[in-house]
Amino acid sequence: MTAGQQTHYKLPDVAFFQEGPGLRNWQWTDDGMKVINGTNILQDGSIDVTNTDKFIAQSEFEGRYRHFAVDEGDIVLSSSGTLGKVGRITANHLPLMMNTSVIRFRTKNSSILDDGYLFAFLRSPHFQAVIRSFAVGGVQQNFGPLHLKQIRIALPSINAQQRIADILSAYDDLIENNRRRMALLEEAARELYREWFVRLRFPGREHTHITNGVPAGWESKPIGEVVTLNYGKALKEENRLEGTTPVYGSSGVVGSHSEALLTGPGIIVGRKGNVGSVFWSDTPFWPIDTVYFVSPEESSLFLYHCLKHVPFQSSDVAVPGLNRTYAHSLKILVPSRTIRNQFEDVVAPLFAQMAKLRTMNEKLRAARDLLLPRLMSGEIAV
Repeated sequence: MTAGQQTHYKLPDVAFFQEGPGLRNWQWTDDGMKVINGTNILQDGSIDVTNTDKFIAQSEFEGRYRHFAVDEGDIVLSSSGTLGKVGRITANHLPLMMNTSVIRFRTKNSSILDDGYLFAFLRSPHFQAVIRSFAVGGVQQNFGPLHLKQIRIALPSINAQQRIADILSAYDDLIENNRRRMALLEEAARELYREWFVRLRFPGREHTHITNGVPAGWESKPIGEVVTLNYGKALKEENRLEGTTPVYGSSGVVGSHSEALLTGPGIIVGRKGNVGSVFWSDTPFWPIDTVYFVSPEESSLFLYHCLKHVPFQSSDVAVPGLNRTYAHSLKILVPSRTIRNQFEDVVAPLFAQMAKLRTMNEKLRAARDLLLPRLMSGEIAV
């Protein structure tokens, strides 16, 4: 196959795409139909529907928005904020409907355009550069269907498309397997924390006197007496597309930068947006101004798991985001240093294994991303 054997089409002629509706703040509810937005599509291409809590009433969805329901196999693209993040919907993500910051795609005719090839095209440097050239807006850049209608896609034969998709999906499958292994390791650490510090089934419990839920040698303290939540530092959107240092917002990693604000490890806590989200970075990182961070000197795996169990969301809806004074006033149960050290000794190897898998995935993604444009241009025959 060579680049000269490709046929060019207008994107709307071969691919279906649809933008989500512009939902308003007053439409959000505590349950009902889950709404996916750009925040749920992560920088690494995975989809996390648990990192936001946006729903609309089921009756409103049935009456007005059923045609915005997301289907299994849909390819979703972030079209606002951090542009160009691409992921695929699986059955585990459903049911979902879209918000205005997400556009979904699927092929119109699988004999002309393979879904796997469409997925590759949307991740290609060419497509990503084009949508950024179309982006409008100041602080919050976005693009939409009107821009997509101007894009053309070059298609080799359907057999060549499928071979290209198969090569790239082999990398994706390895990445996904590693991601699942990381999730299992983190769940094992979370379960150990719950067993020791929530259910209080810690080593030596049978010989420890417990009064009002506080074991002897442990203390209930305000967070502010244990650790300081520091303010993150603003970083312009256009500066989050360079380098290898992860940039953390309240939804997790929202980009990368050439410099680190802090050495790892460190803890990140959502201040605006996804209030009360908690993340761990075992490498140097940059926390932006929508989060607090715990300095590396004060960070520990015990504290990370402890903060994940703190109910940071305030019932005072007049307070925007997470007020630091309020957060510092919340109490946590601080065990004896001996128990904390025992916990660290058990979970540290789990996190070390996760770090190795994360590094492996970074190398797999880099190799895949080098191959992708060369395969699609015909530079590498398939």
